[in-house]
Amino acid sequence: MNFHTLTVHESDGIALLTLNRPEKRNAISYELIDEMQQALDLVRNSPSLVLILTGQGKAFCSGMDLENLKSLIGRTEEQNLEDSRTMAKLFRSIYDFPKPTIAAVNGPAIAGGTGLATICDFTLATPEAKFGYTEVRIGFVPAIVSTFLVRQIGEKHARDLLLTGRIFAAEEGLRLGLVNEIVDPERLLSRAYELAHNLIENSPASLRATKELLARSVNAELDRDLEQCIKENARVRQTHDFREGITSFLEKRKPRWSGK
Repeated sequence: MNFHTLTVHESDGIALLTLNRPEKRNAISYELIDEMQQALDLVRNSPSLVLILTGQGKAFCSGMDLENLKSLIGRTEEQNLEDSRTMAKLFRSIYDFPKPTIAAVNGPAIAGGTGLATICDFTLATPEAKFGYTEVRIGFVPAIVSTFLVRQIGEKHARDLLLTGRIFAAEEGLRLGLVNEIVDPERLLSRAYELAHNLIENSPASLRATKELLARSVNAELDRDLEQCIKENARVRQTHDFREGITSFLEKRKPRWSGK
């Protein structure tokens, strides 16, 4: 299968999915979301036993693509709901992926990029990697990622990261439990493959059953929370502050918030 925004390489029971838009810092576009779903389906049904996710170039994923950000202004409520469900489906597909997943974070992972990096079973990051749930800075809400974040690090830490929208380093991510290990850049992929090979030594049936068990324990609650977040995600896109936040970001000026 040929992709435009990513590559998939499979060998020795390991699938390497690389976001491949280095000129855009691997920003999330509608095409990338669609191709990631296709790639996940491909690996799900392949002989590979472990999935590694990384980015090409100096960034892991810089968040939403600027062209896509522009298109969000003026979309209908139905379109916003559809967009929100599409993004929620992608995150849920990674969270529920039946095979172990490893994120090899080679650089900045911002907003939705932080979500992609930290929702994997294992998150390896270079010392230079940066993270941040920056949505509030542009009048948006990190609704979908918040559903997973609170479960990962607890409400108090989640409130800090989500309400401030601040950028934080890999070392803080390690302390909070969002990063499993900090690895020198030249060893990042080799360490990811080493971990993948260690996982492959375990029973594939046991790994699959363990992941199903972990997901099953929160599925009903997660479904309910995600549905609420999808609606809130779409609602906020209709506000003045959202339009102002996107416009000011694109115009590289300080936003003039109205609180509406």
